[in-house]
Amino acid sequence: MTQRQTATGHDGILEPPDLALVIVTYHSRPQVAALLAGLDDALPVVVVDNSDGSDGLPRLIAGRANATYLSGGGIGYARAANLGARAASAEVLVFVNPDTRPTSEDLIALARDVATDPRCAASAAVCVDEDGRPLIVGGWEFSVRRAAVFAAGLHKIFPRAGVYARPRAGEFLGVDWVNGSVMAVRRETFEALGGFDSDLYLYCDDVAFARVAREHGMFVRLRPDIPVNGTTGGSGAPRLEMMRLRGASLSHYVRKYHGRPRGTAIRAAIAAGYAVRTVAYLLVLRRPRRAREHWAYAVGAATARATVAGRVVFGR
Repeated sequence: MTQRQTATGHDGILEPPDLALVIVTYHSRPQVAALLAGLDDALPVVVVDNSDGSDGLPRLIAGRANATYLSGGGIGYARAANLGARAASAEVLVFVNPDTRPTSEDLIALARDVATDPRCAASAAVCVDEDGRPLIVGGWEFSVRRAAVFAAGLHKIFPRAGVYARPRAGEFLGVDWVNGSVMAVRRETFEALGGFDSDLYLYCDDVAFARVAREHGMFVRLRPDIPVNGTTGGSGAPRLEMMRLRGASLSHYVRKYHGRPRGTAIRAAIAAGYAVRTVAYLLVLRRPRRAREHWAYAVGAATARATVAGRVVFGR
């Protein structure tokens, strides 16, 4: 289907874009089953399983028409998503996390954004919690100033001066990057920009993709009018492990894309911010679990080291 045909058919009616779902999963069979149950059976799906079928996922995918199962071998999100993208043949790829619940209409709307505007590198839905409140779904390029604003908690007063964007319901924001939990990309664009950065095992791959897109004169779009129930990074992995991975990935991203001096300052500020939050959650708010999560992020950012199931993936 050509771009012009994607925008309007011969009768002037908007046609659905040619799209395929790419899902990267890790011990998330129940989540994948629930996600696919809410979508059209005719929708092409590529599932890349980083737990290699240990939870019975291959049987689930084998029972669905137009679905392809690939073993990821624990290669991390970025490489697995790139693998899934190469296996899909549609004009538009929609990367979807297993723990999100977009409708077929949501996917089509996002796909239309990128199918009809070649300068739009990615279009992403806004993930919301069970009460409909938007989560952190994108943000602005890391800088020393923005990291300092976040560390000091000033982003609560000046929400557009920090690093992360948490829009109010229905609020449109111009952001530098969008979270890849439910994100559409034209295949041609994805290939031209080199896909996701395979140096980033997990997290910040969407930040890096948007950065490269901006360097090519493109932009990303955040769609608060498409709220999707879910989270911004669920998986079958332990929560503390994932939080440390987040911090370590940020550390590697800023070091690679901002250089050592500036990258060190950014990661130090972010790590300090999470360390302060750890103390607040532990001593003031009396929420020890949240305190442990924030501390795990701070340690990951400060050390640039993280593991998955005992295997070092950052900081070799």
